[in-house]
Amino acid sequence: MRIEVSNNNGYKYLRLVDSKYTVNSSGNATCKKIIYLNIGPLAKFDDGKHDYLKRLRESFENGKPLIPALNEFVNKKPIFKKYDINLSDGDPNCIGHNKIFANALIERILEDIGFTSFVNRYKALTNYQFDLAGFIRLLIYGRILNPVSKIATVAQNNNYYSDIIKDPYQYNIYDSLDFLYDYKTSIINRINKSLLENFNRSTNIIYYDVTNFFFEIDTPDEDYEDDIGFRKFGVSKEERTLPIVQMGLFMDEQGLPISVEVFPGNTLDHLTMIKAIEKSIEGLNLPRYIFVGDRGMYRGNNTFYLANKNNGYIISKSINKTAKEELEWILNQDDYIIESNTFKYKERNIKRKVKINDNEYSEIIEKVVVYWSKKFYDKQIAENKSFLDFLEKLESSPSSFRLTKTQSKSIKRFLKNDLINDSTGEILNSNVLKPLIDFDKINKYKQVFGYYQIVSSELQMSAKDIIDTYHGLSQIEEQFRIMKGNLNTRPMFVRTKAHIEAHLLICMIALIVIRIIQNKIVMMKKTSSNKKWEVGLSGKRIQDALNKWTVSEISNGLYRFNDIDNKDLKLILDAFDIDIPLKLFMKKELLNIKTNIKVTDN
Repeated sequence: MRIEVSNNNGYKYLRLVDSKYTVNSSGNATCKKIIYLNIGPLAKFDDGKHDYLKRLRESFENGKPLIPALNEFVNKKPIFKKYDINLSDGDPNCIGHNKIFANALIERILEDIGFTSFVNRYKALTNYQFDLAGFIRLLIYGRILNPVSKIATVAQNNNYYSDIIKDPYQYNIYDSLDFLYDYKTSIINRINKSLLENFNRSTNIIYYDVTNFFFEIDTPDEDYEDDIGFRKFGVSKEERTLPIVQMGLFMDEQGLPISVEVFPGNTLDHLTMIKAIEKSIEGLNLPRYIFVGDRGMYRGNNTFYLANKNNGYIISKSINKTAKEELEWILNQDDYIIESNTFKYKERNIKRKVKINDNEYSEIIEKVVVYWSKKFYDKQIAENKSFLDFLEKLESSPSSFRLTKTQSKSIKRFLKNDLINDSTGEILNSNVLKPLIDFDKINKYKQVFGYYQIVSSELQMSAKDIIDTYHGLSQIEEQFRIMKGNLNTRPMFVRTKAHIEAHLLICMIALIVIRIIQNKIVMMKKTSSNKKWEVGLSGKRIQDALNKWTVSEISNGLYRFNDIDNKDLKLILDAFDIDIPLKLFMKKELLNIKTNIKVTDN
């Protein structure tokens, strides 16, 4: 039973009602409302205080109604609806067809980040005659739930509880990619505005990292005078010998993507940074931010660019490539602050001369923070274990094993300079290799295990805060794993620059949806963990849980939900305060569930 407000000649009346479902002889479900009590005019009972109706309903549910006339209904057992469903052999309804309902939540998130209204509004500026919004929704739903090719995504249209598009023409999916490419900057700006207004986005810290995605093609794109090919051979993060594209991803402090930029596959990581900022971040008109990047971003012109724009930076710097004087300072144990036997750090401010371009230099003052971590030390030992074991065997018994191609490649940098055959590149057998190895070089290589170096423009920021802020960069690596794993961003099966960028924009929006779900779960749990980057549920578990959120039609117009008792799915539903009672539903009630989902408190 529930308290309902009805209108009668312009006046609001309260009544206590319930619903009764029946299935007629034709198998169609109908709903009949039962009125248990006409309570009276709302104005008669309203005490004028905030949320009277909400308080009245809660009081009735809690067994202490604000209106005395409701007392006699409090202790009455609820009347359970009974469903008389008659099916016979040969009836098509004997076969169940699960339909995805999770897109209801995804769509509400897309609405709250401003994406849906943007597409609907900007379609008017185009000549597209098809359901543009429907095709783009299909692209995003499919990328989150069941990522496949673009044409196969259109075929998923009938997998949802209500068709997304009526009679779709499959090749319009590529026209939709053109729209996304044409309005990419405006879309990113609109989403950013919504996240600032509705999701408390903070951009004081901006993380940036680069990854790449491969194509299953044999040859790279050719360059023409007015068209630089994007799919190029480069250094693949996955060690693939296939053409790739480079993608730079910006992310805020909450782990929500800000923007993506795409570069030819042969672009070095550090060369993407300034171009990506100019194309993405500067157009957002953000206040001063601190840029956080890995050691691939550390170049004099990059740090100068940020400082010259009155922004800050926290960037790691390779210890193996650092100057001799700096290395001596790092290894000198003086001034280290020892927090425990597993962690120590120290800092200093230095003046550095940096190269801005071929003919211009400038001086900057930056803070250098170095720390040693047992966890990082153990990781480096594990990563180098096979190579270190090889050196130990070589030193103790050089004739007892054969030198592999991989080992020979690793050992080259430790050979004594006066004994390397530069002209032939000959790999000597292990019997004569030992005396050629410079074990002093190896010892120097090993002695920096566990040390990490970070440089920053933030001279007033504590060393611990700099370290802690830098560690947030690991979250962007998790986003790359989600893109390459759950979202199947690669291999890419689109060809043109426009469609490549549109594809990665879709993946970015899909990432935002997943991160919002993760953040909602973390907020609901209200954990006291000191972990800065909690996710609540992994991307894979969210994807699996959402795919379980389905409905199936039992008879004409009567539906039931499936698997809503699944642990992970229930966690997601609870995080968004989505209550699905144990009952059967009519189509209208399904639509009401989607309408009533609240993503934000605004």
